[in-house]
Amino acid sequence: MISKPVLLPVHLDPEPAEAFTVQLGHLRRLTEHLVDWAQPAHIDRPVPEGISAVVVPDLNGRAYRMVDSFRRITVPILLITSEFGTVSMWDWEIRDHLRRRGVTTVAPTSLQECEDVCRALATAKVLASSTMLAYQDDLGAGMQPDIFKRFFWWEDECVRDMERQFGVKVERRSYRELVARANAVPDARVQETRRRIAGTVPMAGLSPCAQSDALRLYLALSDEVDETGDVVATGINCLNESATSTTTPCLAFDLLFEERGLLWGCEADLTSMLTETIVHRSLGVPVMMTNLYPFLMGRAALEHEGIPYFPEVEGRPEDHVLVAHCGYFGEVPQSCASEWACRPPVLAIVDENAHAIDARLPEGPTTLVKIASDMRTLTVASAELTGYVQYENSDCLNGGVLRVKDGYRFVESIPSHHTVLATGDLARRTELVAGVMGLAVEHI
Repeated sequence: MISKPVLLPVHLDPEPAEAFTVQLGHLRRLTEHLVDWAQPAHIDRPVPEGISAVVVPDLNGRAYRMVDSFRRITVPILLITSEFGTVSMWDWEIRDHLRRRGVTTVAPTSLQECEDVCRALATAKVLASSTMLAYQDDLGAGMQPDIFKRFFWWEDECVRDMERQFGVKVERRSYRELVARANAVPDARVQETRRRIAGTVPMAGLSPCAQSDALRLYLALSDEVDETGDVVATGINCLNESATSTTTPCLAFDLLFEERGLLWGCEADLTSMLTETIVHRSLGVPVMMTNLYPFLMGRAALEHEGIPYFPEVEGRPEDHVLVAHCGYFGEVPQSCASEWACRPPVLAIVDENAHAIDARLPEGPTTLVKIASDMRTLTVASAELTGYVQYENSDCLNGGVLRVKDGYRFVESIPSHHTVLATGDLARRTELVAGVMGLAVEHI
């Protein structure tokens, strides 16, 4: 799904000056693959419908006397005034003057940040015209109901707020009906798909029946995405309603991401689906979703994972977090992983014919991101993925270990046990994305 944002270049002088024209030429060349450009207009002209953001290619002293003109603009204001796709250093005073008078602007400091801003605007445009599919029937009434009845993504308020803030449509569908459709997929389609992915999708230890069931669900979900059109993410209440199916959607989610760029939501977590979409589409970085088990949570975390103790770590144990989901590190797409395999299930609440993804992200700087329940705030935590740990006969056969800056503040501020991990130190880039999408950032 490709949708370019439309940028409106505005000039402060009565007519475009030569500096404006020259800089606009640079910007067109730098961003032609990411945006469409409207015809230049004076800053006092009304912003036409369909404009994603206003760009000021050339600032000058007139800006000090045009604060009201800037205030009237209701779309993001981008200050990109150097030929390198950044704000010019000479414009910091003007930007500060505007900021202190209530005018928020976005000012990239590198070409990468300029591109991030353009992709974030495209993501906002895509969300406003797309659908997320959530497959579920008996919310919280299936396996582990004492846990699953607590989650905000089941609530109508969550759906309403997502639609209000981002324009994305959430369509809830029957998981039972999807499974019935999967069971009706002809064997010939399953075998053709098996041949197509043979040698490229490791399925260690999965029986032929388990492989077939996984592929049937993938094909059924793929068909529904085709029929719906403009789907940006899919999620299934796979654990809570695991009795509905003999398989799990892990492989289906992976294949749909690799083939279509479709994001996913384990357990039909709408907030994770939204966060993944914002981060991956805007920044183009590897993403995955998983569970958080801070060392500070002690036995509450250990008992849930069926492990006797947390691993030994360098530094303060209270600043470390075990991350694991469905027996392994989490749902990592194959193209994002340093190691990847599809394996038999670990959790007792799923069918023995099911499967899970055993994969790893590269170690090093990692950023945790999650949309908060107000749908107006991105929570962001910078961390270090320090390594992996294995526990035999547990629900954590291969988990990751994160080191965060302040474990106590992390536990106090994290909005969910589900989080999205993105590879790299992305705090600054995430701030820019949030700025053009009308979101605040909370660093934790």
